[in-house]
Amino acid sequence: MAVGTILDRRGFLGLVLGAAAGSLLADDGAGVDSERPLYFGLTPVFLDHRVALLRRWRGFLENRLVRPVRFIQRGSYAEIVELLRQGDLDVAWLCGYPFVQEEAWLDLLVAPVYAGQPLYRSYLIVPQSDRETSTITDLQGGFFAYSDPDSLSGYHLPRHAIFATGADPDAYFARTVMSWTHRNAVEAVADQLVDGAAVDGYVWDMLQRHEPGVTDRTRIVSRSRFHGFPPIVARDGLPAEDARHCREVLGAMDAHDEGREILAALGLDGFAPVDPALYDSVRRIADEMAS
Repeated sequence: MAVGTILDRRGFLGLVLGAAAGSLLADDGAGVDSERPLYFGLTPVFLDHRVALLRRWRGFLENRLVRPVRFIQRGSYAEIVELLRQGDLDVAWLCGYPFVQEEAWLDLLVAPVYAGQPLYRSYLIVPQSDRETSTITDLQGGFFAYSDPDSLSGYHLPRHAIFATGADPDAYFARTVMSWTHRNAVEAVADQLVDGAAVDGYVWDMLQRHEPGVTDRTRIVSRSRFHGFPPIVARDGLPAEDARHCREVLGAMDAHDEGREILAALGLDGFAPVDPALYDSVRRIADEMAS
């Protein structure tokens, strides 16, 4: 199995723009400055090209938390987890898989509510021209794009599906690639650079809404069962009052006109406190793959 990285023009620009957004939003100190900033970690899942939206969301959070907020964007979940561990981030929007791996020292704040539920799915996609593929088994021996080695929807779910057939996920495809964002994976499939990919269904849906010219060149082969939506978490060293305030402000976004507009731009209904049991299905997958 050969492993590579997509470095075509679109993929490269996506990573550069994502890094630029993280740097820009971290360094811009305009606005509230009376307290230590709240450092909020993001990966370029869908927001990598939406700097204006991030600025607006940051301003909303600053006004209601009454403290500066700095969005810190990194290219992988592993980087975000390490920054949380080191105390360089206070909260982060994290995938469910690294959350259950590290939950002993993370505090579950809220989960996004999407289409009325705090749930999402993984989509197995192929180029629109591929009318034959009906399951992941049809892609065996092909070229497959994963998004991030810590992504549930873009890595662990397709590997779990392969594992369930009795096959070895590490030897299943002739070649694999890490695209590092779901958007890059969708574009790689659309451009027929790979034979297939597994992507976050929320990201595909948002691209379908905003950039149908990309998603229309892909075809959804199958959708996984529902799992807990990637949550917003806090490091365990964050003062309890700060964590409570973040949970309340995020959970009340849908009660304000501006908050509802930001949520609409994100494609979300809101954020809601959830029970850790929401991620039991993710824990089972992690346990099965580990065994």
